Amino acid sequence: MPMNLSLTSWSFPRCTLEEAAGIARALGFEALDAGAYPGGHLNREAILKGDTSEIERVKSLGLHISNVYYTFAAGFTERALNTPDAKVRRKNREDFKRVIEFCTAVDCPSVMLLPGIQHPGMSKADAIQRCIEASRELLAVSLPAGVDIAIEPHVMGLLESPRDTLTVVEAVPELELALDYAHFATLGFTQAEIDPLCAFAAHVHLRQAKPGFLQTRLEHGTLNFPAMIDALRQANYDGYLAIEYVHQDYLQTDNVDVISETVKLRELLRNWL
Repeated sequence: MPMNLSLTSWSFPRCTLEEAAGIARALGFEALDAGAYPGGHLNREAILKGDTSEIERVKSLGLHISNVYYTFAAGFTERALNTPDAKVRRKNREDFKRVIEFCTAVDCPSVMLLPGIQHPGMSKADAIQRCIEASRELLAVSLPAGVDIAIEPHVMGLLESPRDTLTVVEAVPELELALDYAHFATLGFTQAEIDPLCAFAAHVHLRQAKPGFLQTRLEHGTLNFPAMIDALRQANYDGYLAIEYVHQDYLQTDNVDVISETVKLRELLRNWL
């Protein structure tokens, strides 16, 4: 099966969902990743209330929703996936049921979650074990609905290395990844060290990067995209490749022109897909 391109709605944070969808269509994309986090493009509160108006709104965009990026609260520390608080974990599960209902209704194949953090007073091993346990709890909700959970290893989060990431996905066979080479590359990991994670990908984010820089212009980074596509093919990946250039106050990711870099990477990828 061929890999298909999508665009992340959060590449255009000052646009409405409809405007972001319009940009995606104008650039030739047929799918959109959409954010259901506080301040994201999707109406998170409507989703959690089971308000069907958000489903109709999304269906009217004329694009397939390729992935829903969901956080349980603001940022990646509050109500983290691997929280030691049993009451918070229970609340997370209840909210997640609504998210999965929404994904099912809009025919979205996966929901992206962040893996959590190393909480104060908690060892890295214990933090990873809690991530494993919480993932299993949420998979009990998502698997019957046919929706993949794709956790994203990221800078400043629990899973910053390929080795720790493998520990989690190997312990939970049904759990998959939202794989973004850039988060590992900026921390100095080589592409060859990241490649084994392709076997666990349910969704992929793409942007150029290099050590110390989470995103760069296409010409200035170290990621070899043809080699990356080959690694994904070798792993029989047939999901979406979401181009994810952003303009955010996060790790200085306001350093490129989003439209220009999106178009350049789109053209490179079209030649290899």
